[in-house]
Amino acid sequence: MSEFLLLGLPIRPEHQSMFFALFLGMYLTTVLGNVLILLLIRLDPHLHSPMYFFLSHLALTDVSFSSVIISKMLVNMQTQDQSIPYPGCVTQMYFFLFFTNLDDFLLTSMAYDRYVAVCHPLHYTTIMGQGLCTLLVTASWILSCASALCHTLLLTRLSFCADLSIPHFFCDLGALLKLSCSDTSLNELAIFTAGVAVIVLPLVCILISYGRIGATILKVPSTKGICKALSTCGSHLSVVSLYYGTIIGLYIFPSSSTSRDKITVVSVMYTVVTLLLNPFIHNLRNRDMKEALERLSHRAKVLSRCLLIFVTATCVHTNPRSYIATFEPGKK
Repeated sequence: MSEFLLLGLPIRPEHQSMFFALFLGMYLTTVLGNVLILLLIRLDPHLHSPMYFFLSHLALTDVSFSSVIISKMLVNMQTQDQSIPYPGCVTQMYFFLFFTNLDDFLLTSMAYDRYVAVCHPLHYTTIMGQGLCTLLVTASWILSCASALCHTLLLTRLSFCADLSIPHFFCDLGALLKLSCSDTSLNELAIFTAGVAVIVLPLVCILISYGRIGATILKVPSTKGICKALSTCGSHLSVVSLYYGTIIGLYIFPSSSTSRDKITVVSVMYTVVTLLLNPFIHNLRNRDMKEALERLSHRAKVLSRCLLIFVTATCVHTNPRSYIATFEPGKK
């Protein structure tokens, strides 16, 4: 056994080019949107805070996640070659699990950051110091790597049957286990244990954080304070709802999506649409990000004007007659 066959999306051949252009546009928008977030956080000193420190890692994760899944799907759609080598399939599955777990932990860290900001605003800078933020991000990367590596090592011990067709557009762990001829009970136990540790526990922590945030908001007497607290948590809560909503629909309650087509549609929502919407949610619903974008645009305009003045002065200095001649009547 040297390769698998990815059956891909249930698209008719005459619609392949249209869907290829659609997914290519979504992929480029996802990458450019998250790169813009990284640039804003990097270049704007107003965004050098714990919240945007976590957001920068989340943006980097989304770029990597989309590149792991969507790029291979686009190559298969363009070349009409559905095969993927066994090492490439295992590698894609590893990074899919790794970035999925990393998203969970980063969203949980951001929920704790929002809890401290709303419930303990006077002690926010003391609690959310650089050391704690670095520790949370480092622990997220290490735990995500360990969980994905555990599943990958357990998969490599399995043998596979003659049918190596994966009814998916990427190498999903569940789909690979269905193709195996070996005993997968240990793999299923690892999936259940990791699911509780990586999905359920972070979700519980997020719900507890927002429960405390909601209780604190209800105690605020002024409407202005309530609006400020909601604006602080609005973008993160939207991303959490979208992210965990698709996970619940795909893995926790799969009975409503028994057919291959329905599973594929939900997977596209989870791996493509969610990553596409995240930059728009963070940019459009976050006042700090919009102000940082305006400042960056203003700097770009000033820089372009300075560059134009420099080029103009250089042209006048080197060849003033030809430069002045461009402004004579009848000449452009």
